[in-house]
This record gives sequence, structure tokens and C-alpha cells, in this order.
Amino acid sequence: MRPCVSPKGYLEERRDAYRKAGRTVGFYEQKRWLPQIRAELPEYNRIHSQVLQDVVQRVDRAFQGFFRRVKAGQKAGYPRFKGKGRYDSFTFPQAGTTGVKLQGGGKRVLLHGIGSVKVKLHRPLQGTVKTATLKREGEHWYIVFVCEVEPRPLPPNDQAIGIDLGTNPNFLITSDGEMVEAPRYYQKAQEKLATAQRSCSRKRKGSYRYKQARKRVAKLHRKIANQRKDFHHKLARRLVNNYGTIVHEDLNILGLARSRTAKGVLDAGWAQFLAILAYKAEGHRVSGKVLAGRRVVGVDPRHTSQDCPVCGHREKRPLWVREFTCPACGASLHRDVAAAINILARARTEPAESVIPHEPRSPAF
Repeated sequence: MRPCVSPKGYLEERRDAYRKAGRTVGFYEQKRWLPQIRAELPEYNRIHSQVLQDVVQRVDRAFQGFFRRVKAGQKAGYPRFKGKGRYDSFTFPQAGTTGVKLQGGGKRVLLHGIGSVKVKLHRPLQGTVKTATLKREGEHWYIVFVCEVEPRPLPPNDQAIGIDLGTNPNFLITSDGEMVEAPRYYQKAQEKLATAQRSCSRKRKGSYRYKQARKRVAKLHRKIANQRKDFHHKLARRLVNNYGTIVHEDLNILGLARSRTAKGVLDAGWAQFLAILAYKAEGHRVSGKVLAGRRVVGVDPRHTSQDCPVCGHREKRPLWVREFTCPACGASLHRDVAAAINILARARTEPAESVIPHEPRSPAF
């Protein structure tokens, strides 16, 4: 079979090979054809060979994910072609040795095939640079370095806390009684977004003004996403620094995101927060051993807001009831604080095999 003559044809090549000949084209077979592609198309000589190899790797990962979902009986999502406006990143897999070089004390970066570019490092690089990915977000370009550093475990901590996630007015309530207010970034920006989106809808599609209006809408959405992520990182870091064990409800976030509470759930970004919390707690792994000294676990969420944490009496109450007095023991409690206490107690009483891993059950939003 003749190899494709363009990296954008890797997906088409795999698809056509299976449709017409019933055969599978793999990662290493496509990678072996790269020298021939560069010989036939000299314009690809300006692109670093490892960047092209990473394109093959991305296609291969997309197919691996597709087959994994098919096997699991999930919605498969066959890999799709990406236009130039949607292909927004490329990677140098061995940036520490070739393709990328920092210059001028970290003020510039030399990129193969591009040249020397100004760069603002938000912090000095530590350890050994392994990969570098150039990523476009709207009109902005970012370079993301992955570095290998020596593990620095956090000091031992035997403090444990339960957290109850919410949307309004509190994002998070702890078993210690702390309430973290929900920032609601999307809700606060809705008016500006509506104005920008109406302006975009009035423009002729494809015109210069339409493209400018789209950029304004994208800029607003990017700001909201960055604000939310910043809030999640800071809160997760504080929890991981202060507690050795953090227990949360293993919520079906994907299901909640399809319910009438969807807007609040997505604005809060629970799944993203839990994912950030999990990897900050896990820290470094060396030879399969976790060195951060922190643990994040999820527990069964059923009845956590209906049980009294003092005596265990269960009573169903409407969601608008936030403060209540237990009819069995007379304990006066805030509903969310009681739920957080129950969440923590459940992790202590449930068998170890029934405690759910720290990974949330849905992708980050």
C-alpha cells in the first residue's frame, strides 16, 4: 500500500485501508513512512520530524480511545478530521534534547522551523525538560513544558475532612463547618455573554465583522474558564496542604449535568475540581509508590443530607430547608455541614473495598 503524502491523511489512510482491504494500519507502520513523505513534499522538511511523529501518535491514541469505548459499550465517537481552525496545538516530544531551546535567561525560546520567539515564563523551569507543547487559545499562544523533577513529598498529616459540594450559595462545605462561597463566574458574566452573542448572530457568517464578534465571545468564555480553573487550583491546594485525607461524595456529575440543575453544576465545575484535587493529592509516584502522603476518596452519596450525624435518624426534607433540628436527638444542624460530617463518617465505617477511587466518574467540564 502506498503511504499517505500528508500528515492530515493518516486518519483517511486508516479508514480507507479497513474499508477497502479489511486491514489495519498501525502506529509504527505509519511512522516508518514519514521519511518518504518528507522526500516527496519538501515543505514538510521545515517541520521537526518528531512533531510529525507526534501527529501519528495522536491519531493512534484517538483510535485506541475509540476501540476502548466500543469494547466498553459506551458511545464510541469515531475519530474525525480537524480543520486548520480546530487543530490548535503541536508537540515536541523530546524538547529537552532537540527542537526547543530557551534563550536569554528564559526570555526567549528557539523553536525549530519557527525561530526565536519572546516568551513569559510564569515560573522558572525545574528539573529536566521532557516535552513542550505549543497551544493556541483564541489569539493567544502558550508553550507548555513537562519537566521531570525529584519528588518532594508533603509532611505527614493524619487530619481527615469530609466535603459536601454545592452550587449556590456555597461551592464547598467542610465537616469542620467551613463554607466556601461559590464564585458563579458564568452567572456573573451572562449579561456580557448575551450581548456579545446577539452581536455575533446579527453578522453575516464568514464576514470580517462576524469573525471579530466570534473572537469577542470566545474571549469571554476563555476568561470564565480561566477564573474557574484558578479558583479550583487554589482551593484544592489549600485542602491538600491542610489535610491528609479528603473525602467527597462520588456524584454522578454527568447525569446531574443533564438535569434541571445543569447550569449550576457546570458553572461550579465539580468534575474539574475533583480531578485537580486528586492529582494534587497524589503528587508524585516512584516505582508505583505514592509520595504525596495525601488521599482523596469518594463515598456513596445516598442519604448523606438526610441522616442525622449524631444519632443516625433519617428524615427526608425539602432542599430549601438548610437548618434543621433532629426530631430524635434534638441536635440543631446546618444541612450541608451535617452532610459533610456524614460523608467523612462513611469513609471511616465502610469496608476498604467499597470506598470508591479518588477519580471522579465523569470528565472535567
